[in-house]
Amino acid sequence: MFFQLYFFLLLPLPLTVGREKGTPCHAERTFSPTYYRDGDLVVGGFFPLFLHELEKFPYWKWFWQHPQDIVKHHQWQPKHYYQVLALMLAVEEINMNSKLLPNITLGFHIFNAYHNDERTLESSLVWLSGQGQNIPNYSCERQGKSTVVIGGATSELTVAMGSLLELYRFPQVTYGLFDPLLSDPVQFPSVYQMASRDTSLPLAMVRLMVHFKWTWVGLVASDDSRSEKFLRDLQEEMVRNDVCVAFIHKSSPSLTKDKYDCSYFLKKLSSSTATVIVIYGNTDTLLTLRFRDVPYTLLYRMWITSSHWDIVKKPGYVHFDNFHGALIFADQTSKIPGFKHFLKTIHPAKDPENIFLWNFWNSAFGCAPKIGKGDGAVCTPNASLDTLRLSYVDLTMSDQSYTVYNAVYAVAWALHEMFLVRSEMESNRNGNNSGIYPWQIHSFLKNIQFNNSAGNHVVLDEKKNTVASYNIFNYVTFGNDTEVLAKVGEFISETPLGQEFIIQQKEIVWPRSWGEPLPSRCDKVCSPGFHIKTQEGKPVCCFDCAPCPQGQISKQTGKDQCMKCPVDHYPNRERIHCLPKSVTFLAYEETLGMALASIAASFSLLTALVLWVFVKHKDTPIVKANNRDLSYILLLSLSLCFLCSLFFIGRPTAISCLLRQTTFGVTFTVAVSSILAKTITVVWAFRATRPGRRSRRWVGSRGPISLVVFCTFIQVTLCTIWLFLSPPFPDADTHSDPEHIILECNEGSLIAFYSVLGYIALLALGSFTVAFLARNLPDTFNEAKFITFSMLVFCSVWISFLPTYQSTKGKMMVAVEVFSILSSSAGLLGCIFIPKCYVILVQPQMNTKKFLKNNPIS
Repeated sequence: MFFQLYFFLLLPLPLTVGREKGTPCHAERTFSPTYYRDGDLVVGGFFPLFLHELEKFPYWKWFWQHPQDIVKHHQWQPKHYYQVLALMLAVEEINMNSKLLPNITLGFHIFNAYHNDERTLESSLVWLSGQGQNIPNYSCERQGKSTVVIGGATSELTVAMGSLLELYRFPQVTYGLFDPLLSDPVQFPSVYQMASRDTSLPLAMVRLMVHFKWTWVGLVASDDSRSEKFLRDLQEEMVRNDVCVAFIHKSSPSLTKDKYDCSYFLKKLSSSTATVIVIYGNTDTLLTLRFRDVPYTLLYRMWITSSHWDIVKKPGYVHFDNFHGALIFADQTSKIPGFKHFLKTIHPAKDPENIFLWNFWNSAFGCAPKIGKGDGAVCTPNASLDTLRLSYVDLTMSDQSYTVYNAVYAVAWALHEMFLVRSEMESNRNGNNSGIYPWQIHSFLKNIQFNNSAGNHVVLDEKKNTVASYNIFNYVTFGNDTEVLAKVGEFISETPLGQEFIIQQKEIVWPRSWGEPLPSRCDKVCSPGFHIKTQEGKPVCCFDCAPCPQGQISKQTGKDQCMKCPVDHYPNRERIHCLPKSVTFLAYEETLGMALASIAASFSLLTALVLWVFVKHKDTPIVKANNRDLSYILLLSLSLCFLCSLFFIGRPTAISCLLRQTTFGVTFTVAVSSILAKTITVVWAFRATRPGRRSRRWVGSRGPISLVVFCTFIQVTLCTIWLFLSPPFPDADTHSDPEHIILECNEGSLIAFYSVLGYIALLALGSFTVAFLARNLPDTFNEAKFITFSMLVFCSVWISFLPTYQSTKGKMMVAVEVFSILSSSAGLLGCIFIPKCYVILVQPQMNTKKFLKNNPIS
């Protein structure tokens, strides 16, 4: 920048002689036209009215071009002529207002704002040195008329001009987007920003995205500091609302790269699945996106932008509706009285020196104001600006034009305050404005505040600058080459959260390929019954749809998480609704419960029958062998073992839960301890046959009965402690079966439960061990072989019971335990007593002492 400034301070630029002979200070710059209207004080206006195609070449090559050739190669931007009209209206109103700057007239000098530093510096030099000169530190004006520069459509233009204007402390009032970097009082002490802070614009745009559920959005912006900050703020707000960025494209302001930049962008846009694109930045950087002959890539998108980016039609362009249906955020402004009437008064015939108006008229109406001025036909005499379509003039004044209008008034009021103070201090000057220096206006501009003609309060102090509110417009094009901006919503930044965003969805005209609001997503929305599962390494908006876990549902589409059903409900097959669970338990009415109950009753009756047989034949040798009383106790306990399984069948109650495991434990302890006593009796009986053995007296005594009582007492003690400390109770299992509530008995204490089983297992192991060791004793008195086999069956059943019991749930777990009780009890009954019953009932001749001595049971 300093090198460029130094270059212009040393190098005189080519000038052509002005129309006023003998006036060296007036020169017409044919390749950089200006428009000047004289006044006591002059305001400079820099507006991007057209772009030179030759700007794509280095600046030094312009010297090889004839000025008349240079002026032909430009691209007119009629939309920006709004700001010139707003400035002209404000100046006319001020000059006609006797209460504002009395006896002083305002003039203006309009320049085209170029988008390169060299030409911007050149225009600034022309403004500083006079009407047409660009000689540094020299002014053709006898009196200091230059006061303030109004410009800064973009931050780049503001910075480029400020590098020169700051040398003279020349005030520069900008009307472009608010840029926090320009608020630095050290780096830019002479820059004043009229625009409201647009910090709420990212929030407003994200509110729009969330409302229409657009979660996959592309971002396009100018490659500058202000756009960089906007993108950063927008992405932060998008993250907070789970909206993802599909791509980011930064458009270079360099025209030499514009063609390649646009092609690259269109390729990126074509490959993206995002159907919603946000555009932010200055118009000229992204200008070619409107006029490329590839309409179909753009037609299928919804465009969201601000009013500072001009998306309206280019004159004569075929594919002018590329952005049909776009939504535009525009600063809320008030209608300026008299603006429409002012437009009716504007005509090139009334202002023949206004070269910008001539070009605008020719471009807007497609004709020349009169013969010899421009190409094409001559316009009708009734041509008027208030009849133009949206592309050229906004009858209600655009937000940027509104800002320019306020900027002119701010300058006028600052000058007015300065002259008032000056008249009080130097009354002898009588309002003479000689010796006015631009730097004197700073102190008044900083603190100026006033009410404009629309009744709005305007404050130039950036600390008091309000956050902008926005109107949302829908850009609509028609087949007759017309276009409309229709208001469809608004965003009021100062209202409570949740009430700031209003949108009239039914009023929106969507892009032609849409017809209705379409989603913009990375992936298809998850259907009911599924939930979003994020993909590792990808944005949160790119996801897989996974079925809801067991016991959960999702009633709506696109749910992040599934919802658990109540404990008494379960999801249907599609996992969309929760259905009530049915209550179930091992009931007598169902087939399994009826079968188990029948088996238990049958085996109990069979055991009672065996007991009856033994009692009837109590005096026979086979009954008396191995302690008849123990056989009675064993048969009685086995009958109770079969019957105790009935406590496990039926609806659980408090009584049945208390008796279920304890009865089972005690009766099985009696049975197993009886078997242990019978096994020990065999050993004692064998030893008693030897002379001199004291064990003979234990064979016929109550020793075995005492052993049974002792073993049973220990089990009763364990059960009593169990019932006292943590008794079983009825419970409902809502988790084991997804479709049923299983009524069961909660054991209360698993330690106590497994202690009871462990004690029975210890007795069974002891019985098996003793019987196995005694299996080879004399067969006359020995039933150890039958006991060994019976205990083998018993232990096999209960060893297989443990893993099966742990792996089953609900009523099947109860059925497994009942089956184990019945099968183990039946094993004991069958292995020990069925052979004896066979002898007693079928082979009675074998049930004698003589036969048993000669033919022992094997």
